[in-house]
Amino acid sequence: MKIARIETFLVPPRWLFCRIETDDGVVGWGEPVVEGRAEVVRAAVDVLAEYLVGRDPLRIQDHWQVLSKGGFYRGGPILSSAVAGLDQALWDIAGKTYGAPVHALLGGPVRDTVRVYAWVGGDEPAQLTEQITAQIEAGFTAVKMNAAGRVAPIATPAETAAVIERVTTAREVVGPHRDVAVDCHGRFTPAGARRLLAELAPLHPLFVEEPLLPEQTHLLAGLVSGSPVPVATGERLYDRPGFLPALTAGIAVAQPDPSHAGGITEVHRIAALAETYGAQLAPHCPLGPIALAASLQIALAVPNFLIQEQSLGIHYNKEADLLSYVVDPEPFRFTAGHARRTELPGLGVTVDEAAVRTADRRGHAWRNPVWRHADGSFAEW
Repeated sequence: MKIARIETFLVPPRWLFCRIETDDGVVGWGEPVVEGRAEVVRAAVDVLAEYLVGRDPLRIQDHWQVLSKGGFYRGGPILSSAVAGLDQALWDIAGKTYGAPVHALLGGPVRDTVRVYAWVGGDEPAQLTEQITAQIEAGFTAVKMNAAGRVAPIATPAETAAVIERVTTAREVVGPHRDVAVDCHGRFTPAGARRLLAELAPLHPLFVEEPLLPEQTHLLAGLVSGSPVPVATGERLYDRPGFLPALTAGIAVAQPDPSHAGGITEVHRIAALAETYGAQLAPHCPLGPIALAASLQIALAVPNFLIQEQSLGIHYNKEADLLSYVVDPEPFRFTAGHARRTELPGLGVTVDEAAVRTADRRGHAWRNPVWRHADGSFAEW
């Protein structure tokens, strides 16, 4: 069996899919994308495809080594995301070839269900009570919200108080037996993050995500050692070397993205590395159905898994949603806030190829917002 063809599809709202077909008709799907730079990743996939076409798709580990390390310059979000989507598609082919779900190929399931959480509040949190209530009524046992919109270089007392007020509202709605996670999105400076973590402690968040920017990982140890709440990070870290300093700093939750951090192959290894540091895994995934399917396969096979992000109804999904490009929504049917283990082969999702090809003809040019402070200077989004 040889790889015969590799295609990419730019589909709304902001995703990129790839399709690998073998010479005997087996098809695997992946989701290689950097949000806001999908076209650039598409070009990277085209370059990497030159190596893969004509080769055995089942040599996944060997292909990962060559795709990731075969160039003198390596790493970074564009290359790692291109590799990630191709890697997902190769695992999908392997599962379909062997007639087994990917989690079986990773050593078998360690759980029967995967806990998931829902997003509320949007980029600049609002209408929390109504949105959280709706998610609870839908069966979710955990929600995540942004801490704030744009924040001053050192958060004012009013800005910090507003965060605490919002999280207090969330805690009151979810109650003591459900969870709320808080995402700082790298919008706080180290001084502001330190103050915020202390004030959030009485509200017992499940975790506080990205209190610092990824380029400030060298400052994480000081923040974590003084933090009374669990610290999570990793959506903008792309490999084990990138996660190592965060793990040695003592983060409680690692958040690699299977569409950014080298795919199933590398995220599975990041999970094992995190386990040696006592850290839990909560894969980042505000993306499409293929990325989520890959995340769920990892979650089923990883002992130190905590909770899974998913994008159903997320504020980015304007023109299409999680189920827009799948034939059967059953793998993404969440019961009591959990996805059930699937025994379907490969990634366990059937892509609606006709819908994907139609959407690609429309395409998209999604870009993340560029924020500015009141004085006109750049603000973290």
